[in-house]
Amino acid sequence: MAALAASGASPAAVEPGDLLADLDAGRRRAAWPDPAAPDGWRVDAALRAELLALFRLPQMGTWEIGGLLEFRDRAALPTKRLLDGPWRVVPGGTSVRAGAYLGEGVVIMPPAFVNVGAWVGDGTMIDSHVLVGSCAQIGSRVHLAAGAQIGGVLEPPNARPVIVEDGAFVGAQCGLFDGVLVGREAVLAAGVILTGTSRLYDLVGERILEGTPEAPLSVPRGAVVVPATRAARGEFAAGHGIALQCAAIVKTRDGSTAARTALEGALR
Repeated sequence: MAALAASGASPAAVEPGDLLADLDAGRRRAAWPDPAAPDGWRVDAALRAELLALFRLPQMGTWEIGGLLEFRDRAALPTKRLLDGPWRVVPGGTSVRAGAYLGEGVVIMPPAFVNVGAWVGDGTMIDSHVLVGSCAQIGSRVHLAAGAQIGGVLEPPNARPVIVEDGAFVGAQCGLFDGVLVGREAVLAAGVILTGTSRLYDLVGERILEGTPEAPLSVPRGAVVVPATRAARGEFAAGHGIALQCAAIVKTRDGSTAARTALEGALR
């Protein structure tokens, strides 16, 4: 399929079947590891443009499952067939759109939602009430704990999808948005909220990590991140004891951290 950004093709020219089939099979990705890239990842901006075009197609479709569930949505964005894949989707209200890649041994607990263009690596656990947004890249052996929210790139459109590298642990009720990158084996404690332009206070390295819209925040590999607060600036804020939410690196992942974040084999 010709890239819309390059060809100027209209939404009507998009062939949804080819694009979704390539995404389902993992032949195309919104972003992929590239050691030559500044942060180790390369983004396919043309793919994002093609997905945006699918959302603009006006035709609606309906789906019925077992005579009990009915859906009405964009005809170009059907649900993914889950019966025959090498994964486990526990009953209870989970929805995965076509065009989302699920690796071997992925486990999805109900209810959860995985949007089009997402890529989920082998052996990853997606827990209850997790949202994996459009084009998000989730590595292998990742644990997305209950209630974690992984933002998408389509609305609002961002340059880079959220990326969670292999072996990372994303705690309950965490939120990752606007292209933030979580490095391999990093651990985010429950309630950590990070955007692409967040400040991350490294108490180990005594530095402040900060992203920009052009170069979103990257959490270092193996970092253990917890919710924190910092004093708000100004006399008024100081007089009222106002503090702002932030996140802080308190240690590097070690054996005890890995043991606390390990999943029971039965859940796999």
